[in-house]
Amino acid sequence: MDGDASCGKTSGLVWNLTSSYADQSNDASMVSATVIMFILAALFFNLNLFSGLSDASAILDPKVRVALSKALSLFLPVMSYLFSEAKNAGAGAGARDLPLRAQLILTWMLLVELLRNKVEAIPMQQQQGDGWHKGTVERAGRVAWLGSLVFFNMRGAGRRAAFGILWLLCGAKLVQRVTFTLVGNNSYAYGKNARLIISYMRAPRVPVGSHGDDHELLLKTCRYAVVGEDKLVTGPSPDGYSLSADDSATTTTTVGKIWQLAEADPFLASVDQDGRLRRLCLSMALFKLLRRSFEHLPPMSEAETRDCRDLIFSRGGLYSSSSSEQDQKAAEELFEVMKDETLFLSEYYHSVVPVALASPMFLLANYLIFPAMVLLLCLVIVVLCGNGNLIFAFRSVGSDNYSVSFGLAKMARCLLKRVAHSPSVFFSTIDLSITFLLILVLVYEQVWELVVFLFSNWFLVSLLHGYATTVKLRLSATFCWAVRRILWVRSKMSHPDLTVKQFSAMRSCRLCPPTILPALSLMTLPTVAVPKEVKHSIADYLLTTATTTSRRGLVSNGKLAVAGHRELRRACESESVAEVILAWHVATCLFEETMKECPPTPASRRDMIVATTLSKYCAYLVAVQPELLPENQESTERVFQAMEEELRRTVGFWSYYFSAVAGGGHEQILSLAEKLGQALELVEMSTLQKGASLGRALEDEVNCAGGAPEGMWKVLADLWVQLLVYVAPTALDDRERVMGHAKVLQEGGGFLTVLWALATHTGIRRAAPPPVAVDIMERV
Repeated sequence: MDGDASCGKTSGLVWNLTSSYADQSNDASMVSATVIMFILAALFFNLNLFSGLSDASAILDPKVRVALSKALSLFLPVMSYLFSEAKNAGAGAGARDLPLRAQLILTWMLLVELLRNKVEAIPMQQQQGDGWHKGTVERAGRVAWLGSLVFFNMRGAGRRAAFGILWLLCGAKLVQRVTFTLVGNNSYAYGKNARLIISYMRAPRVPVGSHGDDHELLLKTCRYAVVGEDKLVTGPSPDGYSLSADDSATTTTTVGKIWQLAEADPFLASVDQDGRLRRLCLSMALFKLLRRSFEHLPPMSEAETRDCRDLIFSRGGLYSSSSSEQDQKAAEELFEVMKDETLFLSEYYHSVVPVALASPMFLLANYLIFPAMVLLLCLVIVVLCGNGNLIFAFRSVGSDNYSVSFGLAKMARCLLKRVAHSPSVFFSTIDLSITFLLILVLVYEQVWELVVFLFSNWFLVSLLHGYATTVKLRLSATFCWAVRRILWVRSKMSHPDLTVKQFSAMRSCRLCPPTILPALSLMTLPTVAVPKEVKHSIADYLLTTATTTSRRGLVSNGKLAVAGHRELRRACESESVAEVILAWHVATCLFEETMKECPPTPASRRDMIVATTLSKYCAYLVAVQPELLPENQESTERVFQAMEEELRRTVGFWSYYFSAVAGGGHEQILSLAEKLGQALELVEMSTLQKGASLGRALEDEVNCAGGAPEGMWKVLADLWVQLLVYVAPTALDDRERVMGHAKVLQEGGGFLTVLWALATHTGIRRAAPPPVAVDIMERV
């Protein structure tokens, strides 16, 4: 009988929810509200479960964020209209409170406002021309509008209290975001830190130290700041900030201090046997040095660049040789440091979780004290809605709200019994399921935020800073236990590896052209982890470039790799780096296809992996990310489009659009070289023709070597390493390229961004173009 009574009450709920459907004029509005919320709830569910870059990433997939941002920009006005329609549809004689349908729409609006922060990055750095209030006024306006809907339309004390609590949570989220922004913009540890680091690096205590052969000596004497340098500020100065000395070493944690402590302290030595924590601190220090590139501040000085180059590439440094398996591990560690640095950059500028503020004190304030204050304010809201009568207020919360008075479990059971037999119950079940899903996503989002915060690199570095500067924490068994547990959980999580996109002119699908539909094209292109052979080859080349006196940090566009081959050297003389990349990419694809029948030796297999992987990645940069290349983006796009058009004419429709099935048309492309004859002698030659001639020349070189392709694979591997490193650096005044890397950081950073960061730190650069002679009479 109790079950029948409950189901009888649920029938009343169903009738109230679906009564507006009886009016055919409101049918479209009511269905639209349900459809909109169903799609939005599905997007939020996907956002929470599948759009992180890793298990502990504070950055979300930008494609999902963009889709939700566009949807949410129209959500409030559309749902406000549907709320008004539902309100008017249920407004009849004697109606004292909002219709249940309007209450449901208002609940959705409040829940979505709570979830909106999930797709909005926390602005830790104020952009030029922007105040701290950018976006805040709009958020405050939304919260104020929702508050007016709640308090001017709700009559019952219980309903007003329930909706008032949801509105209060929206206001609390707004206060949180404003606080994060103000702290981030005005703190020496965050918003002002890039300029502070410039002053810190100018101080005489900052040099890396003795440039000896001892690996430990270089790192133990490194004075790069990791955390705590903001405590040294005594005030602003004309050229930055005045800093006090940290003679007692109890304020600032440096790279050297962490390295020394890892050797002397038993606990830190036991948890950092592989050096992962020390390298993470070095990544944090390098991240602080690199921030100036994104914030329009003076670049690193020549002395700072020399010190950083010595720290990374000097004998006994982070990477100093290339001959043994141990040094191959050193290459992996080098790129791990740079990858973590770019991840710090990505999370600082584009995080939706306040990981950049991570510290034990922030954990206490944001996740314990602040929720307690919000809970207290919720109690105040309940009492105020009950006109000061505490008992009446709490009773009204239960009696005025169906979900509380009936019980969610009973309501769900009754609806499921009748969902297949009644259209009204079916629609009511969908509406209530949407509400339940939004609440579930909201709870999951809060738990996910705390998990990401606790297991982030930022919080771990903060704990290491506390351990290094506070003697009490070193003696605390609880603190050491907590660090061990965090490290254990982190070891079970997935962490993003360096990856590269692969675009092949001969094999990639053309149904989604990269220049027209880049987002869809990215989804169809394969992604592979950067092979260890690639990392080792690039690290070896950078080491040689940085330490060879004759090169002085200057990189080659591939001419060094083909210096002994006259027929191949001319292909690197083009002024357009995009043309050089595409021509050599076509040649590499043709050579790979031609040499398919020749089984590679272990040495040539290594070179083949390097050459083919970097060839397809560089082609991807030309096709999809031309803004990262060191030339006019429009010129790069024109070169690529011209090659694609000629390729389509050469190989035909089927081989161009369906190369995976019909083949890439290698024979047709190679036939271009035979038609041209000595193609490299021609002055006027297209990119595809150059690639075909190069492919034929590579084949001829193999035939001259007795049919062994090992030598040419070595040449191609060296050429592609040099080409990729050539396009990585940026000129000091090249803001367009730097902003291109800033855009890539939204996705966690790419492999070229990692190389750019390494080149910036170590002073790797391209040779300046020769000055253009200008006729005096022309200037007159």
